Amino acid sequence: MKFEEFQSSLSNDQPPPGITSSLAALWYAGKGDWEQAHNIAQDIPTRDGSWVHAWLHRQEGDEWNANYWYNRASRSNPGGPLEKEWKDIVVTLLGQA
Repeated sequence: MKFEEFQSSLSNDQPPPGITSSLAALWYAGKGDWEQAHNIAQDIPTRDGSWVHAWLHRQEGDEWNANYWYNRASRSNPGGPLEKEWKDIVVTLLGQA
């Protein structure tokens, strides 16, 4: 799946079939459903899941918690626009699928 297809799928009621939990969390975040995105992300015990979890806490405005999860993901908080990082994470995870 390409980024554009993932982004277009946000108009659907359900995430695309077969995507990873990390991508599902980002899909719900892209639809504005932070709670559902966080519920999914907090149960993903991988570095990718921690990256998504970090981004969600950054979106929430909880920088301390975000930095904790960036550390768990072996990444640093990039700052800058949230939308750009959302796209960067989606593109990276789609490339791994």
